[in-house]
Amino acid sequence: MHQLKTFYVILLFCITFIAAQTMLQSQTSLPTRDKIADKYKWNLQDIFKSNADWAKEFESLEKDIKKFNDFRGKISKSSKELLNYLEYSNLIGQRFSRAYLYTALGKDTDLNNSEFQVMFEKMQKLAAEYSALTSFATPEILTISEGDFEKFLKSEPKLKDFEHDLRGTFKMKKHTLSAEEESLLAKLSPISQIPNTTYSILNDAELPFPTIKLADGSEVKLSHGRYRAALYSLDREYRKAVYKGTYEPYEKLKGTYATLYNGRLKTRIINSEIRKYSSPIEASLYGNDIPVSVYDNLVNVVNENLKTLHRWANIKKRALKLDELHPYDTYVTLFPATQKEYTYDEAIEISLKALAPLGKDYIDALKFSFENRWIDVYETKGKRSGAYSNSSGAGPHPFILLNWNNTLDDVFTLVHEIGHNMHSYFSEKNQPYQYTGYSIFVAEVASITNEALLLDYLVENASSKEEKMALIEKFLIGAQATFFRQTRFAEFEKITHDRGKSGEVFTAESLTKLFAEGYQKYWGSEMVTDYEEGLSWARVHHLVNYNFYVYQYATGFAAAQALASQIKSEGKPAIDRYLKFLSSGSSDYPINVLKKAGVDMSTKLPIEQTIARINKYLDELEKLMRE
Repeated sequence: MHQLKTFYVILLFCITFIAAQTMLQSQTSLPTRDKIADKYKWNLQDIFKSNADWAKEFESLEKDIKKFNDFRGKISKSSKELLNYLEYSNLIGQRFSRAYLYTALGKDTDLNNSEFQVMFEKMQKLAAEYSALTSFATPEILTISEGDFEKFLKSEPKLKDFEHDLRGTFKMKKHTLSAEEESLLAKLSPISQIPNTTYSILNDAELPFPTIKLADGSEVKLSHGRYRAALYSLDREYRKAVYKGTYEPYEKLKGTYATLYNGRLKTRIINSEIRKYSSPIEASLYGNDIPVSVYDNLVNVVNENLKTLHRWANIKKRALKLDELHPYDTYVTLFPATQKEYTYDEAIEISLKALAPLGKDYIDALKFSFENRWIDVYETKGKRSGAYSNSSGAGPHPFILLNWNNTLDDVFTLVHEIGHNMHSYFSEKNQPYQYTGYSIFVAEVASITNEALLLDYLVENASSKEEKMALIEKFLIGAQATFFRQTRFAEFEKITHDRGKSGEVFTAESLTKLFAEGYQKYWGSEMVTDYEEGLSWARVHHLVNYNFYVYQYATGFAAAQALASQIKSEGKPAIDRYLKFLSSGSSDYPINVLKKAGVDMSTKLPIEQTIARINKYLDELEKLMRE
């Protein structure tokens, strides 16, 4: 139901908060916020003029959420009572979201600011109370019979504004148990989360990473961050040492990791059976009305075209002059001498030119965001690291957080977050509050479409052959990681769940063997799949903590490539469809929203077009390398 929308937003904020605590680095040499010009900082007065104004709203919300008790036992009685509840829920949801956004953004600008920390914690506490006070609503709505619901729609025209959301709720009715059974499952929920919780503690906090000795005699204490950074290092022996060392604790604890994986597997299988789904994957996709065939189609078409990734492996092996290509060689650049620096102001100009194919309405909105402090640009003391786009769904506008370091990656990050921002902006501008959000299935499409347009622009305007080759390589590494790799994960996830449903219990050895076989199949004969790569099933947290999630990275990548191509080749008709996509929010199921934009993910075509785009860039790269 739409009243839960706020809490999905809250969950994202909570994840951001946790990440901020773990990623905050030593920032003693960084400038404080007062040293940064205002034009490069958020203007939080767009939300509340002062903390005192926020405090007044918080006090009012504390009182007003208690009024939800007045609706208990009434909302299924008549169309008028149902409408009253939905409208009140919308009103409170909008106010609550804005108040939450204010504290979350304020906190992230300075994690040492105790005032915003206290305000944020107050909002978290109020969120829990809000959730409890509205928990009666969905079960009560589901007591309305199908016939009475149709009568409600006819007798109260304003309910049409909520029809899609309500039908989505009723769609879940056949997979919803009795109130007593749902209560029992809710009580068991903390137990079913034990594999996830234990995995997170083990993998993110307690994993005993070793200290390794390098060829020069120096020592390095390994970590997740150092592992990722090492894969891009030009020093092959260093890459290999960090890669091998990182997997030492996974090898020692592989039995524990296998137990956690089996626990999560069994939980998903049992829950899907209890709720009368044909499989865990159907249970995961059903709420968004995505056919299982979409998932299968992605895996099957990618498998039919693995020669494209094999080709990329061959190019890398030859260019790096290696006798053997190993997994730790797949991310290192072939063109290290082409690094350029970009100021933020230069990146603004590049963004406006690269995204010009999206049309005047998009560019006008983008210019307005640049000119009105929607973006917090520079790294400052105490600021949350990384980048994101956040919005309340209820205005005043979306916000982008950056930590600018003058790199090409920063330029791509900017246009990526602009994609999210404009998606939220146009949805909020054109949809009522209950439909301003959008699902993960389409969330990355707008951001990756922007990246595709930026890449095309930069390649077309490259100042040298070397720069053009480096840009093409950036796309190919992105395709390797986001398209092929995530599809490989999705295939592994499907195989293990299918076998688990048939009664198989996996050992650490069988999981490692299965994962290594998938890696070898995807990369082909040029690759030497190290034993450590087989252990990656234990390192990839998405495979334990998320439920059939990773395929959406690959489908989003494919949809974005198709949309970018249509926009450039068709012009206005494609632009109009795309802006409608950005403006649709959750007013329809995500696969339908994409179809209206011109991409049907239930067919092979977008996947095949993505493969063709990758091959086109491989052709161009090989041609340039021969010259």
